[in-house]
Amino acid sequence: MKIALPSQLKLVTDKALLSSLESDLAKVEQRIIEATAHAEVMVESMTSHLARAGGKRMRPVLTLLTSHLGTPGGEDVLDAAVVMEITHLATLYHDDVMDQASTRRGVDTAHIVWGNNIAILTGDLLFARASNLVSGLGQEALQLQAKIFEQLVLGQLHETIGPIDQEDPVDHYIQVLRDKTGSLIALAAQLGAMLSGADSSFQKPLEEFGQSIGVAFQLIDDIIDIESTESQSGKVSGTDLLAGVPTLPVLLLAKHDDSDSVKLLADISLGLDAASLPEVLVRLRKHPVMEESKLETMRWAEAAIAAIAPLPKGKVRTALEAFALAVVERKG
Repeated sequence: MKIALPSQLKLVTDKALLSSLESDLAKVEQRIIEATAHAEVMVESMTSHLARAGGKRMRPVLTLLTSHLGTPGGEDVLDAAVVMEITHLATLYHDDVMDQASTRRGVDTAHIVWGNNIAILTGDLLFARASNLVSGLGQEALQLQAKIFEQLVLGQLHETIGPIDQEDPVDHYIQVLRDKTGSLIALAAQLGAMLSGADSSFQKPLEEFGQSIGVAFQLIDDIIDIESTESQSGKVSGTDLLAGVPTLPVLLLAKHDDSDSVKLLADISLGLDAASLPEVLVRLRKHPVMEESKLETMRWAEAAIAAIAPLPKGKVRTALEAFALAVVERKG
């Protein structure tokens, strides 16, 4: 089964490394299908719904990549890569209910097909399946996964509650991104190194790398939502604005007190529809907050690269650096 590597590896030039990753990813993909299967046909249709729809497989590939810091290709590393994708899928089932999203990966979301309760329970079932898998990877891996599971839930909780009194909304937003996205990407990087027998001193740099990459990944999504056309990204521009979802450009807009900024923020805050959205997008694209958002996104990518400076020079560190740059260069 030949599976395309995610676009985040497009800047990696080591062909032998890419070939190894591609080969192992094919094995992981088959295991993902097996891990989301179920003896009950109806249950399997739900648990495998998003897995069979495809996806970037960014987290499993990161696990495979960091395993080259030790001895790659082991059964535990492959299982850890599967755990990463199943855990990610579980969060998507829950996120789509929270956000009332209608499509995911080109298919109807689970809550649209089966309803909110079934979608939430399916996400829970996938979390349980991931926990069963990781329980066979050793105490350290199990404890780390449990810690990240808590962080994922706290991130969703803090996002739902919103910033508390005197808390800077931008700081709150960044922390939510670290918890909801960065934590799982960090776990993916850490498990690959841990289960391949790599030096334990690599754990902290990889954790910081993953946290920073997660923030950068989501911030570039904010920019794409406003700047890109549907032909570039495959997504309709301004969907977050229409849904009233806070994004970095809008949060930064609140820090500008000139009349144009105040008016633009008021127009966004009052709620947008299909008729008012295009004009607001034009104004927002011209506003300095877009450049500020790009600089902030690049700052997180640079922080990710700086975090892995303690890793040994070589193909893995070079690939991780390329990975970070590709994250912020993507258009969709």
